[in-house]
Amino acid sequence: MEPDTRKPVASEDGSETHVASEAAVEPADSPSLAPAREAVRALQQAKFSQISRRELLKVAPVLALGIFAVPKIQQALLTKGLRVSDWASARLFRRGHPAPTFADAALTPFEQFPINDYDVDDPGVIFENWTLTVSGALQNPAEYRLEQIQALPRFRQNTRHVCVEGWDVIGRFGGARLSDFLNMIGADTSARYITVACADDYYESLDMATALHPQTLLCYEMYDRPLTREHGAPLRLSVPTKIGYKQAKYLTALTVTNVLDGKVGYWEDQGYSSFYGL
Repeated sequence: MEPDTRKPVASEDGSETHVASEAAVEPADSPSLAPAREAVRALQQAKFSQISRRELLKVAPVLALGIFAVPKIQQALLTKGLRVSDWASARLFRRGHPAPTFADAALTPFEQFPINDYDVDDPGVIFENWTLTVSGALQNPAEYRLEQIQALPRFRQNTRHVCVEGWDVIGRFGGARLSDFLNMIGADTSARYITVACADDYYESLDMATALHPQTLLCYEMYDRPLTREHGAPLRLSVPTKIGYKQAKYLTALTVTNVLDGKVGYWEDQGYSSFYGL
């Protein structure tokens, strides 16, 4: 049996589907290489010293399309394009601008809110023993219990959850503002990032501007009830300014840092957007 050359496609933290790997070698007669062959023939037939500007403009798009069809070049161009997009999105992010909120009548019924997991529906957190281990650029590193987070002012908001798979729902989320928690632990908010680790080995990062956004929550409630195991209990991120896979579940650790050490997030490290603002 030939090895599986497919790779997983991202969901928030859900089951994986597969598509053919970009690195797979295409046969010489592949239709996707036709633009490249046409461009080569055009250049071979033309005398560069005599080619007109109009002729060059005709050939250039075909040549560019042919180059983009080469897998290695295609991947490099896509990676660079994604970095530029993330860079621009981060600079356009409005720190105090709220994501849309909705009336209770617009809520998706709790029973219809999708359960979309990276690995398992329930990684088996023992709630009585659970703590959030906090470290990095801050004054008060420690292990914080859920009761300490719940002692902070609670905010409830009806916001849209958007999945990279193409679906979205409106849910009701409650918890403490991440900015309030960062203030409690004496975080250096001039640092660039916060990172989180999870009980199911998922991991994620947020830029500091997003972490400080007033709608970014350390969420311990949905629909005015304690968070269920399937939805990330005892604590998850709720970030309505970001795509769903940024909203990690089953949090166990949080770090304030200036360096990501090559680990941005589970799906980002497989080629997805590191910012992905909405």
